[in-house]
Amino acid sequence: MVDTHCHLDSCRAPEAEIVERARAAGVRRLATVGMDDATVARALELAHEHADVFAIVGRHPHNAAGFDAGALERIEQAARDGRALAIGETGLDYFRGRAPREDQRRAFEAQVDLAARLGLPVVIHTREAEDDTFAILRERAAEVTVILHCFSAPSRVEECVEHGYLCSFAGNVTYPKAEALRAAARELPEELLLVETDAPYLAPQPVRGKPNEPANVVHTARAVAELRGVTYEELEAAVERNAARVLGW
Repeated sequence: MVDTHCHLDSCRAPEAEIVERARAAGVRRLATVGMDDATVARALELAHEHADVFAIVGRHPHNAAGFDAGALERIEQAARDGRALAIGETGLDYFRGRAPREDQRRAFEAQVDLAARLGLPVVIHTREAEDDTFAILRERAAEVTVILHCFSAPSRVEECVEHGYLCSFAGNVTYPKAEALRAAARELPEELLLVETDAPYLAPQPVRGKPNEPANVVHTARAVAELRGVTYEELEAAVERNAARVLGW
């Protein structure tokens, strides 16, 4: 299994211990995500320290205040590192409102354009901003591979399928009340399916209430396999195949 989205630097335990526990659980590769200059630098450091760790580099919408050409240039420089596989996470978050919407939008559009220019996938964060998020993707991401991280827009599954957006399911798909999200995980075509932890957030139901970490992606994968009526091994093969195709690791 693989974990296509986590934040190793935000986890409580030392990163090396977390990576080792992931290996012991059968996680072969993982992508750790930078959200600002400091965490992008750490993600790249970890990717160079561990052969099975790769980096995703970008500016999170929470950190988009004052986004300018210099910020974009630093992301591009990071993205040209051979251990960086995608741009992100970027997008829009109207729930927390930690950055002005205009700045979020400017940072989002610039990063989608950067992904297109570099030929890299773009990893999307969206919360209570789906209309604007999907409108920008329609306008600017026609030539970009889009990964909807921590997929949370089950009403948009048909649109995702139409445009070939990959949907990455996190631990919240295992929660008892997440009926619409589970339905989306059942219906999504196999070639658009990914799983992740978003560690240290959104621990899956068997370990809910505890800090999440990449090893726990196996719990989410088992739940998604059961939803789809396939074996864990079949789900594992599909997810690993999709991740290899879009991330190129």
